[in-house]
Amino acid sequence: MKTIDQIYQAKIEIKKSTFLSFLCPFEDFQALMQRLRSEHLKAVHFVYAYRYLNELGQIVEDKSDDGEPKGTSAMPCLNVLRGALLVNCAVIVVRYFGGIKLGTGGLVRAYSDATNEAILKANLIEFETKNILNLSIPFHFYARFEHFLNKNNISCKKTFLENVELSVSVNAKEEEEFKKFAKEFEFSGLVWK
Repeated sequence: MKTIDQIYQAKIEIKKSTFLSFLCPFEDFQALMQRLRSEHLKAVHFVYAYRYLNELGQIVEDKSDDGEPKGTSAMPCLNVLRGALLVNCAVIVVRYFGGIKLGTGGLVRAYSDATNEAILKANLIEFETKNILNLSIPFHFYARFEHFLNKNNISCKKTFLENVELSVSVNAKEEEEFKKFAKEFEFSGLVWK
């Protein structure tokens, strides 16, 4: 499976209709949709499809034709995402109507092509499932943890309270290395949550 780490955009024109496609990471979907609706006030349709992996490892999918004839827009977009084996991403296709009806087959091709164009511009990366490890450490260990995380390019959210609360995002190999590193601190104030 593949995914993306930023927003990609493409544009195609078919019979005077303009199709702007935006391929984005799933976590950016809602904010991007709001932004596009406010920026493209004269657009007639905001078709979307998305796929993401839930906490049980199942692929969740959804789509919306946004007023286009049923099955002519969102389903083709979703099928293109499936065909590209993309997860944890969404596509939004903004349509400006050009005055010429495209017909059922024309709409299917247009929305499929718009989605494909965005994918062609994207830098697809291998999808890895990540585990979140939550722990609390005393302040005087923070510099050592920060050094280890930076050296191994591991992402981490930090909250400074009574202790330092860490939420570390790791793949299977990183998890093994991180737990090995953290083991020496388990009797010195480290608490797994």
